Amino acid sequence: MAVSLRKARTVIRKTLEKGREMELKPLSVVVLDAGGHVIAFEREDGAAPGRFAIAHGKAYGAVMLGMAGTAQMQRAEAQAYFMAAVNGVYGGQVVPVPGGVLLRDKKGAVIGAVGVTGDTSDNDATAALAGIEVAGLTGEI
Repeated sequence: MAVSLRKARTVIRKTLEKGREMELKPLSVVVLDAGGHVIAFEREDGAAPGRFAIAHGKAYGAVMLGMAGTAQMQRAEAQAYFMAAVNGVYGGQVVPVPGGVLLRDKKGAVIGAVGVTGDTSDNDATAALAGIEVAGLTGEI
């Protein structure tokens, strides 16, 4: 199963709606496929222009490592040298914090990731999970 453009757009729309409902700061949301390629991205009015790189880094780390943002952060805290090495391997593109949500199919295989940035990392992850669930996908924060 792959993440279609239609599903990616639903994830983004519903994530942004959840952000407004939670009264979060302006969010930026990216959806990546299983190879780490961008399917779709949106940045809300008022979001800083550099937010694409952060959202992408959260999602990219999740999909490339097969490890959601929360687990990446725990690994970075326990083994900073490992995550520094990983970031070197991936050209500094990994942002190991919550808000990078892994997408899995019904069998548990990684099918992509969602990256959200703009508010606190935990709030970013909560908004992402809401969008993912509405789209009928399974997220791992």
